[in-house]
This record gives sequence, structure tokens and C-alpha cells, in this order.
Amino acid sequence: MRIFQENETVIIKKLFVDANVRTHPEARRIVANIGLAPEWVDDPISLYQWISAADDPVSRGKSVLYLTRNRGGFLKPCPGTREYTCCDYQILHVASFCTMDCSYCILQSYFHPPMLQFFINREDLDRDLDTLFARTQVSRVGTGEFSDSLIWESWTDLTDHLVFRFSQQQRAVLELKTKTVNIQRLEKLDHQRKTIVSWSLNTPTVMKSEERRTASLDARLSAAAQCQQWGYPLAFHFDPMIIYKGCEEEYRQVVKQLFQRISPENIVWISLGTFRFMPALKPVIAQRFPRSKIPYGEFITGLDNKMRYFKPLRIALYRRMADWIREAAPQVRVYYCMEDDAVWQQTMGFVPSADGGLGRLLDDSAIRVCGLNP
Repeated sequence: MRIFQENETVIIKKLFVDANVRTHPEARRIVANIGLAPEWVDDPISLYQWISAADDPVSRGKSVLYLTRNRGGFLKPCPGTREYTCCDYQILHVASFCTMDCSYCILQSYFHPPMLQFFINREDLDRDLDTLFARTQVSRVGTGEFSDSLIWESWTDLTDHLVFRFSQQQRAVLELKTKTVNIQRLEKLDHQRKTIVSWSLNTPTVMKSEERRTASLDARLSAAAQCQQWGYPLAFHFDPMIIYKGCEEEYRQVVKQLFQRISPENIVWISLGTFRFMPALKPVIAQRFPRSKIPYGEFITGLDNKMRYFKPLRIALYRRMADWIREAAPQVRVYYCMEDDAVWQQTMGFVPSADGGLGRLLDDSAIRVCGLNP
């Protein structure tokens, strides 16, 4: 079975390159692969101002690419909050923003201005990975926090490089999280099960109305099944789940379809999370997605100042989702992304310990499924 790119996610109209990296080999390779004449940037402030001046800065930001250096560290801890249980994930910050267009995406209001950036200083990335691999504890690392992990495949061989680097060690796993089916490059890589390929999943209703330029549910599950045949461990993220009339039966059907295609033994973890957002995102959704109803549900202000569904509504949906997954795959680790103790207790029957308990549970899953040797 072969997977093709179902939806075209590459819509770059302008290519900007930091003048300080114009001779960098990686910058030259990407410029050649994209095929656009680059515009050299001495000071990015003018570029930021041009994007911010657009009627829709988010759309303009998705249509341009800026190649530059990551001037900070490539590895960052996941920006959780102490009020909610965090999984102690590490973000590998190789790029920013996304070519796809989801109404609920926090990146629309997180970056100022929102703009596609790809960091070309791989030598510094490798230095940070060397430090990571020298650690004696298990590490879970992902590139899908500030961008989709697989939208860059036609321009760069970064995925090949990362999969190789992680295959050469025994204490860390790399998670590639995506809503695409851009998996062709993964087929012949010797991953040694140290790379997890994961998909964000939702109901067809949500995908159709809120996730522009993303692959369909069937295409995502087909791509996951193909990666399973290639020996990759898998993960899935039902986040953000949207509450609407009839959503429970639709989510139940998605869980059913998932386990019709994927063996539970190959799933490292499944996360659950309901829609939550900073208040600044609401007017962005209203302007860019005027037909969207998702910011007008029954929300309250959470302990992290994000708008969250009223807790009884979250608990009711979580309890059913957890039950459906347990019924199909009792050994698969299911966890919540940024939820409080009451939600854990009332739906899972336990609360992870405050001193990194959830992180250790996920470490154990990575050890079991991916064959880590800590």
C-alpha cells in the first residue's frame, strides 16, 4: 500500500533568507528545493511589519517562509503550568508555524507576527542532541509543538537526519506529530523504533469545518497503518476534542476505526484534551473563521487563565473516551494533556504524583513499546 499526499500543504509564495545565513549549506539546499528566488533580509523587523500590516496576518504568514538561525537552544521544556498535570515533554524547536489552517490553532495568536520560520543551523541542533543523548534518564522529544512535524518534507532532509540520530542511542524517543500523510521519506529509514509517528485525530465533522488543508481521517489512519507496517511505533492525540451535539457517537466511531486499522501493541500512548484557548484567540477565530461555533461553547476561565469547557462537560466526554479506548486496548497508556487532579480521579481513578508521575508513566510506555534501555 502506498500513501500519497492527499492535501497540498505547501503554499509558499515568497521566500526570505536571513542575510547572515545566505552561504550556509542548508539554506542553499532549501532555496534550491523550493525554487523561488530568495529575498535577502538584513533586519527581520521590516519583514515582521509587512506581515503584521496585512488584513489577515495569519494567512500572509502562512504563505511566506523565512530561513534563519535558531539563536536560542533547540531543546525546550513543554510550556505547561503548575496548576495542571504536565507530562515533562521536551520540545525540539526546529521550525515555527504551519501551512495548514485550523481554526482552533493557538499559534495564530502565539507568534507575533505569525510567520513560517525554518532554522537552518543544524550544527547547533546536533550539539544540543549530543547533550540530550548523554543524559542517563529517558527523554521524550517532539517537533510538533510549534509546527507540524512533516510539512517540511519536500524541502529538507531534516526528518531523515533526526531519525538517524535517535536510532543511534537507547535513552530517548523522537515523536513526529502530524495532520498530513507526508510519510514517504520514512519508508526506508533505519529507525530502530526510536521514532514515534503520531497523528492528531478528530471527528470528520471537526476536520471538515475547522481543519483546512489537512488530511482526512481515513487518510491519516491509512498513513498510520503504513508506518505500522514499516515497524514504527505510533501515537495518537485526540486534542482538541470539541463538544457539540452528537459528538460522543462520532468520537466513539473514530476510536472504533482507529483500532480496526492499528494494533494496540504498536501504540505508545494516546492523549486526550478538550478545546481550551487564551481569550486573545477568540477574536482571531471570529475574524478568520466566521462560520465557526467552537469559541461559543460553555466555557469558564481555568486556573491557567485559558477558557475551558465547564468541568462536568469535560469529565463526561473524557470518561466515555477513556472507557472506549480501554475496552479496545486495555494496555495502551491513555493520558490527559494539561488537566487537573479532579478530572484524573473521576475519569481514570487515580492522580499522577506531583513529582513527575505522569512523565514516568509515559517513560515506561516508551521503554515497553520502543525498546529503550535506560
